[in-house]
Amino acid sequence: MTAPTNALTTPATTPITNATIAAQMAHRTIRAYTDEPVGEDTVTTLLDVARHAASSSFQQQVTIIRVQDPEVREQLHLASGQAYVGGDRGELFVFVVDLHRNAVIRERAGASLEPLERTALFLQGAEDAIIAAQNVVVAAESLGLGTTYLGSIIGDVRRVITALHLPKRTYPILGLLVGHPAQEPQYKPRLPREITTGVDAYPELDDHADALAAYDAEVEQYYDLRDTNNRVDAFTTQIARALGGGPASQAPVLDVLHEQLLCLH
Repeated sequence: MTAPTNALTTPATTPITNATIAAQMAHRTIRAYTDEPVGEDTVTTLLDVARHAASSSFQQQVTIIRVQDPEVREQLHLASGQAYVGGDRGELFVFVVDLHRNAVIRERAGASLEPLERTALFLQGAEDAIIAAQNVVVAAESLGLGTTYLGSIIGDVRRVITALHLPKRTYPILGLLVGHPAQEPQYKPRLPREITTGVDAYPELDDHADALAAYDAEVEQYYDLRDTNNRVDAFTTQIARALGGGPASQAPVLDVLHEQLLCLH
């Protein structure tokens, strides 16, 4: 697969398109925002599209926390270690895997809480939270807003739990910033389709060595605005050198899940 020469400055295209698909293909991570507020009607709309996302077994195991208190936001900034999480630009949301609410309902009904300790139930809640977050991203970007996911908040997840007063059986799986963009980053290239999709069987990497090499060359042309406009390493170099190295990748996730009475078996 050979990428067009303007792939980093022009959104990719698809055989069939409409306004929604075009917005999805034009996704970029925005880490700098203007001081223009998002607006209450827009925030309400984004929260509503999150509520109407698909939910595993209709359990609706997600709660979204909108962070407005500067002191609380600073705690999330410290937890993430990302400068753009701090300050007051953009709306900051935290998507929480929430088994607490259903635990309260079951407890009041005299039903066992054991199912809520299962890893399977946590994963269902994680699915709910991530699907809801992606609904928000698609809606926000269709309105011309920018977004960035904040998986980095679990770098110090106990700080986030304390700052947001989260009860047992909850876990803040990711954050999301939404706002008016104050930057125009390039479009980050993605792995070729033949590497990431298969038909009836797993697509073995060795079968697509040429495509991976071409992708590495394309990635090396991408400018990462987080790194003073320096070009980035090839994808395979990044995976070999950096995977697992960040604070979020080294967080004591399982320990915290157990402290929260989640994934006990």
